[in-house]
Amino acid sequence: MDPHSASTEAAPRMKSPDRAQVDPNPKKIDDLIPPDHKARLVWQLVEELDLTPLYAGIRAVEGHPGRPATDPRILVALWLYATDEGIGKARELMRRCYDCDPYKWFRGGVDVNYHTLSDFRTAHLEWLKYQVVANIAAMRAEGLVSLEVLGQDGMRVRASAGNDSFKRAETLQQLLEEAEQQWGRLQQEFEQETGLSARQQAAQERSARERIERLKQAQAEVQKVAEAREKRKKGDGASARASTTDPAVRRMKMGDGGTRPALNVEFATDLDSLVIVGADLLNVADAGQMEPMVQQIEVEQAPLPEGAEYYVDGGLVTKEDLESVGQRRVTVFAPPKEVKQQQQQGKDPYAPKRGDSPEVAQWRQRMGTAEAQEKYKQRGKCEWSNAQCRNRGLYQFVVRGLQKVKAVVLWYVLVHNLFRGVALRAEWAKAAA
Repeated sequence: MDPHSASTEAAPRMKSPDRAQVDPNPKKIDDLIPPDHKARLVWQLVEELDLTPLYAGIRAVEGHPGRPATDPRILVALWLYATDEGIGKARELMRRCYDCDPYKWFRGGVDVNYHTLSDFRTAHLEWLKYQVVANIAAMRAEGLVSLEVLGQDGMRVRASAGNDSFKRAETLQQLLEEAEQQWGRLQQEFEQETGLSARQQAAQERSARERIERLKQAQAEVQKVAEAREKRKKGDGASARASTTDPAVRRMKMGDGGTRPALNVEFATDLDSLVIVGADLLNVADAGQMEPMVQQIEVEQAPLPEGAEYYVDGGLVTKEDLESVGQRRVTVFAPPKEVKQQQQQGKDPYAPKRGDSPEVAQWRQRMGTAEAQEKYKQRGKCEWSNAQCRNRGLYQFVVRGLQKVKAVVLWYVLVHNLFRGVALRAEWAKAAA
């Protein structure tokens, strides 16, 4: 009921909304966030990164036609901040760019769309690798990271593929033949008059071509799976399957005991600084991944110092790993497999066995000492890196293909290490004061 039409002696006086008026309190974009907001720290960190390769890739230049490109600083800052906030989808990030003050502040009035955001996140894998390596090297030069005490741990992350997408070799061949027939039909239709625009035709061709490529890749992957099953004596290779959605992924046993399409993210962490010094993405289990990780660290950073300690889960090491890493005079701490079972059978799990190399024998004897078993407890520190990534939303990948997924993993590593660097420098400054 309209209060002004009420049958009273005097109409009530009130303040009613007038939405046609201009906001009397406009704000500068810089006033959207307080001076101590985390977004300002992220922008400062971005300005310390080497963005030269990103600027070199911009084709729009002064004096020539073309739409100006979005400043790479904006895109890097947005994804660093979004990753820290647990935002993994480009559409959600775009929404926040127009609804949330910190993201508006990053934009500074520059329009962004989800295509630009999505493409940028995965298009610069080599630049991301370089930034991660350079950042670790800078912290080593400052004395924040020593590589003297390392731990390695893996975590399974759900892939962007469904269980129903896994097919056997004969089904893949049938699907490939159907996809190639569809490609042929498309070409015949496009030769005739159609109501589709050139852009729509190109989109249909791209979709059909990418499906053929995925199916061919799936055929190659199913062969790898079959060979691996036969090598491990896990049954007939004919039962091997590969995903038609993302052929690189594998079904893996997850933390809850279930089996789902996933990828294995491996981190090597400096246990003194809790900085991630090595990262890899695999579609296989943890076993046998210690030596490749050590090689990666030594290629990207420096040889591990003599006497360095390396802590890993017992299921991650193989005899070959122990021999190669031990020859570097690096002390490996990892429990032997099935310790309790061997003890129940009256066997000594720490006694050298026939065929053991000197490095493997020393490892067994070392892990049998109370001192080594006590020191091994600090391996739990390397799980902190995994927990930080989980807290930032690393539960499922939303992109497909190993290269794109690796780029996403490196964003998490870069965010983790940048903030660890800030915290470590603050601790050192406090201790020196």
